[in-house]
Amino acid sequence: MEEVDIPSHFLCPISLEIMRDPVTISTGITYDRESIERWLFSGKNKACPVTKQPLFDGTDLTPNHTLRRIIQAWCTLNASQGVERIPTPKSPLDKSQIVKLIEQAKKLPNTNLHCLRRLRSIAITQSERTKSCLEAAGAVEYVASIINKAPSDDPSIIEVAVEVLFLLKGSEAGLKDLISNDGDNNIVESLVKALKFKNFQSRAHAIILLKSVFKVADPIQLMSAKVECFHEILHVLDDRISQQASKAALKLLVELCPWGRNRIKAVEGGAVAVLIEALLETHEKRASELILILLDQLCGCAEGRAELLKHAAGLAIVSKKILRVSHVASDRAVRILSSICRFSATCGVLQEMLQVGVVAKLCLVLQVDCRFKTKEKAREVLKLHSRVWKNSSCIPGHLLPFYPSSSS
Repeated sequence: MEEVDIPSHFLCPISLEIMRDPVTISTGITYDRESIERWLFSGKNKACPVTKQPLFDGTDLTPNHTLRRIIQAWCTLNASQGVERIPTPKSPLDKSQIVKLIEQAKKLPNTNLHCLRRLRSIAITQSERTKSCLEAAGAVEYVASIINKAPSDDPSIIEVAVEVLFLLKGSEAGLKDLISNDGDNNIVESLVKALKFKNFQSRAHAIILLKSVFKVADPIQLMSAKVECFHEILHVLDDRISQQASKAALKLLVELCPWGRNRIKAVEGGAVAVLIEALLETHEKRASELILILLDQLCGCAEGRAELLKHAAGLAIVSKKILRVSHVASDRAVRILSSICRFSATCGVLQEMLQVGVVAKLCLVLQVDCRFKTKEKAREVLKLHSRVWKNSSCIPGHLLPFYPSSSS
């Protein structure tokens, strides 16, 4: 192949490879279909790669049949030199075909599973143009409605539907429209329903999709998340479906909790206990950081602090993560302890903090190299309860010199 002199007009200006399906755009430049579709449907490029002339949405890609036949003939002629023959490409997917498929399924509900499998076989190509075509034809809305309408005792159709949604993913604009829909097309309700099923792969796909959906949501939509939604997200964490699903669930909770009453909803859904158990088991840096960020958010309300103190390992595991994971984790752990000390410090809590080593760890923070803000927060906590803690036998002798005086 290297010895053959390939005519320059056979090469795609983007990939610099022989064009298998040459198409010409409005600027008169010919590209390989796959390359120009990837360029256009990425959503970032709005100009011709060669001429830099602006291209409008829905730019026509006109098949250059003459050039394709010439390339095919040249490949056949040079087959003895190791040149691969290029087959005639299939006709590209048309939006009207998808619309017709979906409309037929809507009229005949017993064909929904067949329609979903057909959409899956189309979406699995991973072509940007294919995904854009499916979205424009209303495939995402249709699949979301199927999940909501499907009976709870028939998980097979929901499993296929969630897989199709995961393959499509949807554009940012499309997801924004879907999250605003009411009724059967509401994608949040569809995905929360999918989280209730036993199939781990479907639940993993659903939680990743839910994270993408809420990432483009506006503040009102974020504040509107229901307790049921938090409950199912936490089940994904509790069931340890996969590392990817767990991280998606944690990131989703970090996104949701700061808004409105979401912290209280999360606490009501059992978030604090689930997060503490996850923190006890994980040794992964980013997961530990996300859990501590969440616990810090939840300890911003009285209900969250009460749940952390109720858990036998709550204070101990938070303290243990200080100086063991990262600067981010240490900072968040100290912030959690600060919230407890400022707003929930009963005599029993202060004694427990001594006994499980919280006070000793805070003294150690002042001694070692860590962020200035973390040290200052630790110093504030120690000074706040110095009357109870300073002369305690629970603090190792080598750390007592680092205990700040109330006047410092």
